[in-house]
Amino acid sequence: MKIVFRVVLLAALAALGIWLWTIFFPSPEKIIRRQLNEVAKRVSFTADEGTLARLADAQSLAGYFATNVEVNINTRETDRQSFVGRDQITQAALAARSAVGSLNVKFLDVDVTVAPDKQSATADLTVDANVAGQPEAIVQEVKITLQKIAGQWLITRVATVRILSILNFEPAHALRIVDA
Repeated sequence: MKIVFRVVLLAALAALGIWLWTIFFPSPEKIIRRQLNEVAKRVSFTADEGTLARLADAQSLAGYFATNVEVNINTRETDRQSFVGRDQITQAALAARSAVGSLNVKFLDVDVTVAPDKQSATADLTVDANVAGQPEAIVQEVKITLQKIAGQWLITRVATVRILSILNFEPAHALRIVDA
């Protein structure tokens, strides 16, 4: 009976140790997912946000990016936009807060791939953005590249992913079989 008790106690202690290890030392994938959720929260804002809160959120958003970050956005709803550097990220965030009443951004289907050297990673995800006054959400596939810089995962590149549109498929362009 004592042996069974000791084995159960040992198994419980091992499980507790593994659980604590994952809490205090999360995997890079978990850290990146958590960080991307924070980015989505910082990009989002409400209409009643004060001026100081807008400035603080825009500046804290820039902290998730590397100093030489490159952002290239190309959607159906907007013209192609490019930003280089944290300063332009901050300016774009402030401009968005001035241009629209509110914005709610969510990152869906986040797929994180960490390089074997554990110093870089990519995240493929879907951005779901709801802008006040627009009836439809903006949904766009995005690829984010991250680099571990000074022990912190920072975003170094953001680019929209071009996808094929089934709605624009025209049978006239399909392969035709011609009788000879």
